[in-house]
Amino acid sequence: MIVVTTPTGTIGRQVVDRVLDAGEAVRVVVRDSSRLPPHVQARAEVVQGSHGDADTITKALRSADRLFWLVPPADFRDADRAEHHYREFTRPACQEAARQGLRVVGVTSLGHGYRGEAGLLSAALAMDELFEDAGAHYRALALPFFMENLLHHIPAMTEQGTFSMANAADRPLATVATRDVADAAAALLLDTSWSGQARVPLAGPDRLTPHAMAEVVSDVLGRTIRYRQIPLAELKTTMIQRGASPALAQDMAEMVEAQNDGIYDAEPRGPESVAATGFRQWCRDHLVPAAQS
Repeated sequence: MIVVTTPTGTIGRQVVDRVLDAGEAVRVVVRDSSRLPPHVQARAEVVQGSHGDADTITKALRSADRLFWLVPPADFRDADRAEHHYREFTRPACQEAARQGLRVVGVTSLGHGYRGEAGLLSAALAMDELFEDAGAHYRALALPFFMENLLHHIPAMTEQGTFSMANAADRPLATVATRDVADAAAALLLDTSWSGQARVPLAGPDRLTPHAMAEVVSDVLGRTIRYRQIPLAELKTTMIQRGASPALAQDMAEMVEAQNDGIYDAEPRGPESVAATGFRQWCRDHLVPAAQS
């Protein structure tokens, strides 16, 4: 039995489909079961509730042997510091997984070994430590910036011809497509031969700066799109003006500062860590249809 958390999320829903298609028995944990697609409701067991709740996760893991783990974002308006959120949300699951000897595949950040503060990324790395310290069989699927993050910038691209982030314009930013993340997670969940603990870095084949990303986006959209780097202070101020808690704004700023400082390069990656989808292909497959709609 494979348990999948966040089955309605960008990555989780793709993982569910892959393990169901492989013929596995699947159980999903979801706050609102009505958000599940009909084919998942028909083919998977459903446990309704938060997977950060001890009773819910204990129920979900009963008789299971594998777990896909992803911590959902904290509440935008009331978020505490991310590390506290990740640790408290994960603690019941890591203890139960270790007790039952489950194989756990967790979504985390590239950057193991980075020494500075990294906000949301530090929180993900702290989550890894919980599973490892508990003694769970654990594969940390270590990831950089998601290409899908750019979908949030489509209104600005189409209306203003720009997209804006606080990432350094001239520093390569490692990226990955979520379909490659789901492929890697499903492969680990379907492989019952591994045990112990290891990190599994994964990043796309490109080393593009945000400026270079804008050039690719311009090419595939057929119109000029420019990248605008905003100061970190502006990022924090804008987030708070839009209702984010000061703690969340601080975590986001620390994350971007760490990305600009090379956190994704702190963790070694070999040829086996190169994901299949390049940035241009992702733009053709996902950005263009989203922009046209």
